[in-house]
Amino acid sequence: MSVPCEHLLNDIEVAQFIVNGYRIVKLDVPEELNDTIAAKLEGLENDPGDAITNVVPELWQVLNCQATKGVLESLLGADYELEEHRHWHCRLPKTDHMEWHQDGINDRNIGLARLLGLYYPTNITPDMGPTVIVPGTQYRNAPTDRMKTYTNIRGQVPIVVKAGTIAFTHYDLWHGAAPNQSTHKRHMVKFLFRRVQDNTSPTWNHNPANLGNATDWSSEEDPADLKNFLAFSNPIGVAQSDHYKERAIRQQVWNSLMGAESLKLIDRARG
Repeated sequence: MSVPCEHLLNDIEVAQFIVNGYRIVKLDVPEELNDTIAAKLEGLENDPGDAITNVVPELWQVLNCQATKGVLESLLGADYELEEHRHWHCRLPKTDHMEWHQDGINDRNIGLARLLGLYYPTNITPDMGPTVIVPGTQYRNAPTDRMKTYTNIRGQVPIVVKAGTIAFTHYDLWHGAAPNQSTHKRHMVKFLFRRVQDNTSPTWNHNPANLGNATDWSSEEDPADLKNFLAFSNPIGVAQSDHYKERAIRQQVWNSLMGAESLKLIDRARG
Protein backbone atom coordinates (compact mmCIF):
# COMPACT_ATOMS: atom_id res chain seq x y z
CA MET A 1 0.00 0.00 0.00
CA SER A 2 1.29 3.45 -0.91
CA VAL A 3 2.36 5.86 1.83
CA PRO A 4 0.26 9.04 2.35
CA CYS A 5 1.65 11.99 0.40
CA GLU A 6 2.62 13.99 3.47
CA HIS A 7 5.24 11.36 4.34
CA LEU A 8 6.85 11.20 0.89
CA LEU A 9 9.87 13.27 -0.11
CA ASN A 10 9.66 16.20 -2.50
CA ASP A 11 11.82 16.94 -5.56
CA ILE A 12 14.51 18.87 -3.70
CA GLU A 13 14.76 16.23 -0.97
CA VAL A 14 15.21 13.50 -3.59
CA ALA A 15 17.84 15.65 -5.32
CA GLN A 16 19.62 16.19 -1.99
CA PHE A 17 19.82 12.43 -1.53
CA ILE A 18 21.16 11.92 -5.04
CA VAL A 19 23.86 14.54 -4.43
CA ASN A 20 24.79 13.86 -0.79
CA GLY A 21 23.93 10.17 -0.46
CA TYR A 22 22.10 10.37 2.86
CA ARG A 23 18.98 11.58 4.65
CA ILE A 24 18.56 11.77 8.43
CA VAL A 25 15.02 11.42 9.80
CA LYS A 26 13.82 11.89 13.37
CA LEU A 27 10.94 9.44 13.64
CA ASP A 28 7.64 10.33 15.23
CA VAL A 29 7.57 7.32 17.55
CA PRO A 30 6.94 7.25 21.31
CA GLU A 31 10.02 7.82 23.42
CA GLU A 32 8.98 4.73 25.38
CA LEU A 33 9.57 2.65 22.26
CA ASN A 34 13.14 3.93 21.89
CA ASP A 35 13.73 3.36 25.60
CA THR A 36 12.44 -0.23 25.39
CA ILE A 37 14.63 -1.03 22.38
CA ALA A 38 17.68 0.58 24.01
CA ALA A 39 17.15 -1.38 27.23
CA LYS A 40 16.89 -4.68 25.36
CA LEU A 41 20.04 -3.94 23.36
CA GLU A 42 21.86 -2.92 26.51
CA GLY A 43 21.03 -6.28 28.07
CA LEU A 44 22.25 -8.44 25.17
CA GLU A 45 25.25 -10.64 25.94
CA ASN A 46 25.74 -11.92 22.39
CA ASP A 47 25.14 -10.47 18.92
CA PRO A 48 22.08 -12.23 17.43
CA GLY A 49 23.07 -11.12 13.90
CA ASP A 50 20.19 -11.29 11.42
CA ALA A 51 17.87 -12.43 14.22
CA ILE A 52 18.00 -9.04 15.96
CA THR A 53 14.33 -8.38 15.05
CA ASN A 54 13.36 -11.65 16.71
CA VAL A 55 15.19 -10.73 19.89
CA VAL A 56 13.95 -7.12 19.81
CA PRO A 57 10.59 -7.31 17.97
CA GLU A 58 9.86 -3.65 18.81
CA LEU A 59 12.20 -2.80 15.92
CA TRP A 60 9.37 -3.66 13.55
CA GLN A 61 7.52 -0.57 14.80
CA VAL A 62 10.48 1.51 13.66
CA LEU A 63 10.50 -0.15 10.24
CA ASN A 64 6.75 0.18 9.79
CA CYS A 65 6.28 3.80 10.82
CA GLN A 66 5.12 6.18 8.09
CA ALA A 67 8.25 8.34 8.09
CA THR A 68 10.42 5.30 7.43
CA LYS A 69 8.14 4.02 4.68
CA GLY A 70 7.92 7.48 3.12
CA VAL A 71 11.66 7.77 2.55
CA LEU A 72 11.96 4.20 1.28
CA GLU A 73 9.02 4.44 -1.13
CA SER A 74 10.30 7.77 -2.43
CA LEU A 75 13.77 6.40 -3.19
CA LEU A 76 13.22 2.68 -3.86
CA GLY A 77 9.64 2.44 -5.10
CA ALA A 78 6.40 1.38 -3.45
CA ASP A 79 7.30 -2.32 -3.50
CA TYR A 80 10.77 -2.04 -1.92
CA GLU A 81 11.93 -4.96 0.20
CA LEU A 82 13.66 -5.30 3.55
CA GLU A 83 16.61 -7.65 3.10
CA GLU A 84 17.20 -10.53 5.49
CA HIS A 85 20.58 -9.25 6.64
CA ARG A 86 20.49 -6.83 9.58
CA HIS A 87 23.01 -6.15 12.30
CA TRP A 88 23.32 -4.68 15.79
CA HIS A 89 26.40 -2.48 16.11
CA CYS A 90 27.49 -1.90 19.71
CA ARG A 91 30.53 0.33 20.23
CA LEU A 92 31.84 -0.21 23.73
CA PRO A 93 33.41 2.56 25.84
CA LYS A 94 37.04 3.27 24.92
CA THR A 95 36.64 1.53 21.54
CA ASP A 96 38.98 2.85 18.83
CA HIS A 97 37.78 4.25 15.52
CA MET A 98 36.35 2.10 12.71
CA GLU A 99 38.23 2.53 9.41
CA TRP A 100 36.61 4.15 6.39
CA HIS A 101 34.87 1.65 4.12
CA GLN A 102 32.05 1.11 1.66
CA ASP A 103 29.52 -1.66 2.09
CA GLY A 104 29.12 -2.03 -1.67
CA ILE A 105 31.60 -2.49 -4.51
CA ASN A 106 31.15 1.03 -5.90
CA ASP A 107 30.97 0.89 -9.67
CA ARG A 108 29.55 4.40 -10.22
CA ASN A 109 26.09 2.88 -10.37
CA ILE A 110 23.60 5.04 -12.30
CA GLY A 111 20.62 3.52 -10.50
CA LEU A 112 19.46 3.62 -6.91
CA ALA A 113 19.02 -0.01 -5.95
CA ARG A 114 19.95 -0.40 -2.26
CA LEU A 115 19.93 1.69 0.89
CA LEU A 116 21.20 1.30 4.43
CA GLY A 117 18.98 2.31 7.34
CA LEU A 118 20.91 3.08 10.54
CA TYR A 119 18.61 3.34 13.57
CA TYR A 120 19.74 4.93 16.84
CA PRO A 121 17.53 4.23 19.90
CA THR A 122 19.42 6.64 22.20
CA ASN A 123 20.83 10.14 21.98
CA ILE A 124 24.24 10.02 20.28
CA THR A 125 26.82 12.53 21.46
CA PRO A 126 30.15 13.37 19.77
CA ASP A 127 32.16 11.40 22.36
CA MET A 128 30.15 8.17 21.94
CA GLY A 129 31.82 7.03 18.72
CA PRO A 130 29.18 8.20 16.26
CA THR A 131 28.95 6.85 12.74
CA VAL A 132 30.76 9.26 10.40
CA ILE A 133 29.77 9.64 6.73
CA VAL A 134 31.31 11.56 3.83
CA PRO A 135 28.58 13.20 1.70
CA GLY A 136 28.89 12.76 -2.04
CA THR A 137 31.30 9.82 -1.96
CA GLN A 138 28.77 7.23 -3.14
CA TYR A 139 29.94 7.70 -6.75
CA ARG A 140 33.65 7.55 -6.00
CA ASN A 141 35.82 4.48 -6.42
CA ALA A 142 38.45 3.79 -3.76
CA PRO A 143 40.32 0.55 -3.01
CA THR A 144 39.57 -0.67 0.51
CA ASP A 145 43.25 -0.97 1.42
CA ARG A 146 43.76 2.69 0.48
CA MET A 147 40.72 3.87 2.45
CA LYS A 148 42.18 2.22 5.57
CA THR A 149 44.99 4.78 5.54
CA TYR A 150 42.67 7.82 5.54
CA THR A 151 42.03 9.83 8.69
CA ASN A 152 39.73 12.86 8.82
CA ILE A 153 38.21 13.83 5.47
CA ARG A 154 37.08 17.33 4.56
CA GLY A 155 33.30 17.48 4.66
CA GLN A 156 32.79 14.41 6.86
CA VAL A 157 29.60 14.41 8.95
CA PRO A 158 29.32 12.67 12.34
CA ILE A 159 25.81 11.34 12.90
CA VAL A 160 25.12 13.04 16.23
CA VAL A 161 21.36 12.65 16.69
CA LYS A 162 18.48 12.30 19.12
CA ALA A 163 16.97 8.99 20.17
CA GLY A 164 14.61 7.56 17.56
CA THR A 165 16.53 8.71 14.49
CA ILE A 166 17.25 6.79 11.28
CA ALA A 167 20.02 7.76 8.89
CA PHE A 168 19.25 6.46 5.40
CA THR A 169 22.39 6.21 3.28
CA HIS A 170 23.31 5.16 -0.23
CA TYR A 171 24.80 1.67 -0.08
CA ASP A 172 28.15 2.90 -1.47
CA LEU A 173 28.52 5.98 0.76
CA TRP A 174 31.89 6.11 2.57
CA HIS A 175 31.47 5.69 6.31
CA GLY A 176 33.24 4.66 9.49
CA ALA A 177 32.99 5.47 13.19
CA ALA A 178 34.77 7.79 15.58
CA PRO A 179 36.35 6.45 18.80
CA ASN A 180 33.97 5.94 21.70
CA GLN A 181 35.54 8.09 24.39
CA SER A 182 32.48 8.04 26.64
CA THR A 183 31.46 5.69 29.44
CA HIS A 184 28.35 4.54 27.52
CA LYS A 185 27.72 1.88 24.89
CA ARG A 186 26.71 3.31 21.52
CA HIS A 187 23.92 1.26 19.96
CA MET A 188 22.90 1.24 16.29
CA VAL A 189 20.87 -1.28 14.31
CA LYS A 190 21.60 -1.54 10.60
CA PHE A 191 18.98 -2.59 8.05
CA LEU A 192 19.28 -3.12 4.30
CA PHE A 193 16.58 -2.25 1.80
CA ARG A 194 16.46 -2.94 -1.92
CA ARG A 195 14.57 -1.93 -5.02
CA VAL A 196 12.42 -4.65 -6.63
CA GLN A 197 11.70 -3.06 -10.01
CA ASP A 198 12.59 0.01 -12.02
CA ASN A 199 10.43 3.10 -11.76
CA THR A 200 7.98 3.90 -14.52
CA SER A 201 7.15 7.23 -12.88
CA PRO A 202 8.23 9.23 -9.79
CA THR A 203 7.30 7.61 -6.46
CA TRP A 204 7.67 10.81 -4.43
CA ASN A 205 5.85 14.17 -4.39
CA HIS A 206 7.02 15.30 -7.83
CA ASN A 207 6.14 18.72 -9.26
CA PRO A 208 6.80 18.86 -13.04
CA ALA A 209 7.18 22.66 -12.80
CA ASN A 210 10.50 22.12 -11.04
CA LEU A 211 11.99 20.87 -14.30
CA GLY A 212 11.04 23.96 -16.26
CA ASN A 213 13.99 26.21 -15.44
CA ALA A 214 17.07 26.15 -17.61
CA THR A 215 20.37 25.23 -15.95
CA ASP A 216 22.08 28.51 -15.01
CA TRP A 217 25.81 27.98 -15.40
CA SER A 218 26.60 31.43 -14.00
CA SER A 219 24.84 30.92 -10.65
CA GLU A 220 25.98 29.32 -7.43
CA GLU A 221 24.30 26.11 -6.30
CA ASP A 222 20.80 26.82 -5.05
CA PRO A 223 19.14 24.24 -2.76
CA ALA A 224 15.74 25.60 -3.81
CA ASP A 225 16.38 25.10 -7.53
CA LEU A 226 16.28 21.46 -8.58
CA LYS A 227 18.33 21.62 -11.77
CA ASN A 228 21.00 23.95 -10.40
CA PHE A 229 21.31 21.88 -7.23
CA LEU A 230 21.85 18.66 -9.19
CA ALA A 231 24.36 20.39 -11.47
CA PHE A 232 26.45 22.53 -9.15
CA SER A 233 26.42 21.04 -5.63
CA ASN A 234 29.89 19.89 -4.59
CA PRO A 235 29.68 18.68 -0.97
CA ILE A 236 33.34 17.69 -0.56
CA GLY A 237 34.86 20.19 -2.96
CA VAL A 238 36.18 17.80 -5.61
CA ALA A 239 38.12 19.06 -8.62
CA GLN A 240 36.24 20.04 -11.75
CA SER A 241 37.59 16.98 -13.60
CA ASP A 242 35.81 14.76 -11.05
CA HIS A 243 32.81 16.98 -10.56
CA TYR A 244 31.60 16.79 -14.14
CA LYS A 245 31.61 12.99 -13.94
CA GLU A 246 29.56 13.07 -10.75
CA ARG A 247 27.20 15.59 -12.32
CA ALA A 248 26.55 13.21 -15.22
CA ILE A 249 25.91 10.30 -12.84
CA ARG A 250 23.49 12.40 -10.78
CA GLN A 251 21.45 13.21 -13.87
CA GLN A 252 21.35 9.54 -14.84
CA VAL A 253 20.19 8.59 -11.34
CA TRP A 254 17.50 11.29 -11.47
CA ASN A 255 16.36 10.04 -14.89
CA SER A 256 16.16 6.45 -13.64
CA LEU A 257 14.01 7.55 -10.70
CA MET A 258 11.75 9.60 -12.95
CA GLY A 259 11.06 6.49 -15.03
CA ALA A 260 10.94 5.97 -18.76
CA GLU A 261 7.29 6.95 -19.17
CA SER A 262 7.75 10.25 -17.32
CA LEU A 263 10.78 11.15 -19.43
CA LYS A 264 8.81 10.42 -22.61
CA LEU A 265 6.10 12.83 -21.46
CA ILE A 266 8.69 15.52 -20.73
CA ASP A 267 10.26 15.09 -24.17
CA ARG A 268 6.86 15.36 -25.83
CA ALA A 269 6.06 18.53 -23.88
CA ARG A 270 9.37 20.08 -24.96
CA GLY A 271 8.83 19.03 -28.55
